[in-house]
Amino acid sequence: MILTITTTHTPATDLGFLLHKHPDRAQSFDLSVGTAHVFYPEATEERCTAALLLEVDALELARGSGRTTTSDFTLGQYVNDRPYAASSLLASAMKRVFSTAVAGTLKSNQALADSALPLEIRIPALPCRGSSDFARQLFAPLGWEVVATAVPLDPEFPEWGDSRYLDLTLTGTVRLADALSQLYVLLPVLDDAKHYWVGDDEIDKLVRHGEGWLEAHPLRDAIARRYLAHQKGLVNQALDRLVEAGGDDPEALPPEATPAEDLPQPRARLAWTRRDAIVAELKALGVRSVADVGCGDGALLRPLLADASFTRIVGTDVSATALARGARRLHVDGMSERQAQRLTLFQSSATYRDERLEGLDAVVLMEVIEHLDLDRLPALESAIFGHARPEFVIVSTPNREYNALYQGMADGALRHPDHRWEFTRDEFTDWATSVWQNYGYRVSISGIGDADPTLGSPTQMAVFSRVDPVQDAAAEDAGAQDATEDVA
Repeated sequence: MILTITTTHTPATDLGFLLHKHPDRAQSFDLSVGTAHVFYPEATEERCTAALLLEVDALELARGSGRTTTSDFTLGQYVNDRPYAASSLLASAMKRVFSTAVAGTLKSNQALADSALPLEIRIPALPCRGSSDFARQLFAPLGWEVVATAVPLDPEFPEWGDSRYLDLTLTGTVRLADALSQLYVLLPVLDDAKHYWVGDDEIDKLVRHGEGWLEAHPLRDAIARRYLAHQKGLVNQALDRLVEAGGDDPEALPPEATPAEDLPQPRARLAWTRRDAIVAELKALGVRSVADVGCGDGALLRPLLADASFTRIVGTDVSATALARGARRLHVDGMSERQAQRLTLFQSSATYRDERLEGLDAVVLMEVIEHLDLDRLPALESAIFGHARPEFVIVSTPNREYNALYQGMADGALRHPDHRWEFTRDEFTDWATSVWQNYGYRVSISGIGDADPTLGSPTQMAVFSRVDPVQDAAAEDAGAQDATEDVA
């Protein structure tokens, strides 16, 4: 199996310094599963390519204790694709041979190691359990241009179709250490298999090599599951640590997009800025009891619990898995009795009427409405504004116009795979206006995050304040037809 790394950085032979492998000399390294070779097919001032070739000893691989095999039958330990297709074997060899480059250190020129370079990475035989689209979904959010071509089963017989192998080429301007760390994690993810036993130490590897990009990756959960061999306990621990690192909001790094160079950089990740703004608004309104509807992993619940002015905090989500992860993240089992009395978590849907949401000062819908089909919005309006009817409702949602500032984001693309739609500023204003007219709330709209003079802020927020203490019966009737049954 082989992997090549090419750069056109000037001078291109700086690649040899970064990899700590001289372009004029081929080198070999003995590994537990075979031999790794590093050589340079081309090395000029204008263009330089480093190749990592791994020769796998199939017998030695089969003898390894505790390693997984590619088949349940004995012969499968010796007859498989491990010597030929890129997998965790290649990822481990890359980390071993290019260890200093993976660490991102270069004593003689640290500025070079810290610089993003034009890179082209090619892996001509890459197993992919999933379509070529899966490979694109893994690498495109990281700023790579992805060309993933399915390898035919047999070029002489095209009617046989394609194999599960890809010829993958990644092109982008990326720091070399980041590129190698991404490959180290994602090669076994694509293969969905590892050649060694997966234990607790793999969590540390995943978090360490995923630092700075995995926390906010749209496929974060799928990556963790595959990397950790679908071991539920390990996956939950890893996701808890990634969420703690600030990756509870994948929209902070839009799929297939990177922030434009001239875009003002926020003082913190957009997700954190949004949470801070909503908490500040709740405090300014004098809110004491609040529900985070669609709370997910508990991103907003944590700062609310840290502020003693919020005496009653409710978190609901349609996903029981997300609620369980949020409970672990908030250390619910270890809370003091006083702290535990402030917090209530339960499963519910934003489109269902739920009596447990009644009597609260405020309800927050933070990045929730865009996950619903548009024809379900009336049900949400009826459930929250018509039935629960808190004193205040805060709604935040992406500003679709702002997406134009993300480089590489296709026209009409949305910021997250699960978004059904995203409002422009005018559309959001129209929707908010219809809500206050139908349900007796006044509304103010503002932006969150660094604002562009033409396209506005990345996030838009509406703060609804109840005007009439008694719900208008006609408004209730208008929304009731779209609401589902009450839940206890």
